[in-house]
Amino acid sequence: MRMTMIAVAGAGPRRPMTREERKVIIASSVGTVFEWYDFYLAGSLAANISANFFSGVNPTAAFIFTLLGFAAGFAVRPFGALFFGSLGDLIGRKYTFLVTMTLMGIATFGVGLLPSYAAIGIAAPVLFIACRLVQGLALGGEYGGAATYVAEHAPQDRRGFYTSWIQTTATVGLFLSLLVILGLRLSLSAEQFADWGWRVPFLLSILLLGVSIWIRLQLQESPAFQRIKEEGKHSKAPLREAFGTWRNAKIALFALLGGTAGQAVVWYTGQFYALFFLTQTLKLDGTTSNIVIAASLAIGTPFFVFFGWLSDKIGRKPIILAGCLLAVVTYFPLFGALTNAVNPQLERALASAPVTVVADPGECSFQFNPTGTASFTTSCDIAKSFLARNAVNYSNETAAPGTPAQIRIGDKVVASFDKAKAGTEGAAREKAFNAEATAAIRAAGYPASADKANVNMPVVIAILTILVIYVTMVYGPIAAMLVELFPTRIRYSGMSLPYHIGNGWFGGFLPPTAFAIVAATGNIYSGLWYPIVVAAMTFILGLLFVPETKDRDIYKED
Repeated sequence: MRMTMIAVAGAGPRRPMTREERKVIIASSVGTVFEWYDFYLAGSLAANISANFFSGVNPTAAFIFTLLGFAAGFAVRPFGALFFGSLGDLIGRKYTFLVTMTLMGIATFGVGLLPSYAAIGIAAPVLFIACRLVQGLALGGEYGGAATYVAEHAPQDRRGFYTSWIQTTATVGLFLSLLVILGLRLSLSAEQFADWGWRVPFLLSILLLGVSIWIRLQLQESPAFQRIKEEGKHSKAPLREAFGTWRNAKIALFALLGGTAGQAVVWYTGQFYALFFLTQTLKLDGTTSNIVIAASLAIGTPFFVFFGWLSDKIGRKPIILAGCLLAVVTYFPLFGALTNAVNPQLERALASAPVTVVADPGECSFQFNPTGTASFTTSCDIAKSFLARNAVNYSNETAAPGTPAQIRIGDKVVASFDKAKAGTEGAAREKAFNAEATAAIRAAGYPASADKANVNMPVVIAILTILVIYVTMVYGPIAAMLVELFPTRIRYSGMSLPYHIGNGWFGGFLPPTAFAIVAATGNIYSGLWYPIVVAAMTFILGLLFVPETKDRDIYKED
C-alpha cells in the first residue's frame, strides 16, 4: 500500500511530509552526518596530524603529506562507490549503508588511538593513511545509498527538497567537527590540546557510531528497490549494466564532467581550501579560523534546503551551473578581499616589498609528491618552500646553470643552499638559512601571524558566507539530479561513481594541488586557477550535454 502511494505521489495535489518520510530523512541524514564528521576531522586537524604522524620531514613537506593523507581517503572513494554501489543494487540500500557506517566509525576511532611518529616511526603515517583509505571506501558507499534511499521515498515533485536534507549533512558534519574541536581548544591549554586533546574528536566517534546504527536499524528497505526485487527485475550485474554499455556509461561521464567535477571544486574551495587559506596563507590562528568558518556554515547551511526546494520549481541544471559560473568570475576578488580583511599587514607587504627568487630553472621542482618518495633539497626548492609556507609572493629570475638560488628582497639578498650537497652540515645550514630569511622578510614587513586586533570579523564572515552559498547552489540540487539520471535497477552504482570521482578526485585533491601550485608559481592566489578551470569546464559541458531531470519519473525503468 505504501509503495503504491509513493509511486503516484507526484500526480495529485501537494501533501505535507508524512511521518514515515520524515523518519526516513532524519535517520538517513543523522547517519550521514556522522560519517562526514568522521571523514573531515582529518582536514580540520591537519596541523596536529602533521605534527604527530609526519614529524620526520620538513614542515612544508609534512603539511603537503598531511593534505595528501587527507586526500588518500578521497582517492579510494570511487572504488568504494563501485563495490558498495554494486552491493546496494544487488541486496538493497539499507544493509549496505549500515556496513559503510560501521567501517567509517571503526577507522576513525583507530586514528584517535594511533601512536605518534616519535613512538613508532614510519609506521605512524602508514597506519594513518590506511585508516584514511578505509574511511574513503566506506564513504564511497554511504552517500549514494543515503541519497538513493531518500529519493526513492520522495514524492515526484518534491525530490529536490527531500534530498537536499541529505546534502546538508556534509556541511553539518564539518560544522560539528569544528564545534567539537573549538570546544576542546577553549577548554584545554594549547599544550594539552597539542599533546592529547586533538585525539578526543576521533575517539568520540565510537559513541556516535552506536547511536547512528541504532537509528538506522529502525528503517525499512526502499520501496522502489523492494518492488523491483520482488518482481525479479533488479540487476544481476549492476556494474556491467551501468558502465559496460555506452548508453549508460555516457550518462555517468556527462554527470561527472558536466556536474560533479565543478560541484566538487566549488564545495572544497568554499569550505576546506578557505580554511587552509586562512590558517596557512593568512596566518590566522586555528581557533579564530574555526570560529569564522563555523559562523559562515551556520548562516549558509539553510540554503542547501532552499536551493533543493527551488530546483523542484525551476530545475536542477540552472542552479548548479549558476553556482559554477559565479565561482569562476568571483574567486580571485573574493580571496583578495579576504586577505585585506584578515591580514592587511601581509597585503601591504605583498604590494610594497616584492621578492624575487633567482635560480637555475633546472633545480626547481613542482613540489607535489603523492608517493612521498621525492626529496626537495635543491637550493631553489628550499628557497621556494620557505617563501610558500610564509605566504610571500615572489617572481622568478633565471640564473646561470649550477648557480645556487638566492632570495632577493629589495636590496637584501639571502643565499640558499643545496641540502644534499651539504652532507652532515645540512641541518645546521638549514637552520641558519631559515633564521636569515625569516629576519629578512620580517624586516620587509611580512608578519609572522595575523594580528587579531586588525581582523575585520564581519567582513570575513560575510566573504566566507558567500563562498558557502556558492557551495549550496551547486550541492543542494545535485543528489536529485544524479538520482534522476539513472534507473532504479542500477541507480546506486550509477550515481555513486561519478559523484565520488568528482568529489573524491577533482575535489579531494584540490588542497594539496593548490598548495603545490602556489609553491611553484610564487603567488598566494595562483592555487585558485585549479577550481576556476574545472568549474568553467563543468559550466560549458553541463550547459551543452547534461539534460534537465526534474520532471523525470524515477519509477519508470527506462
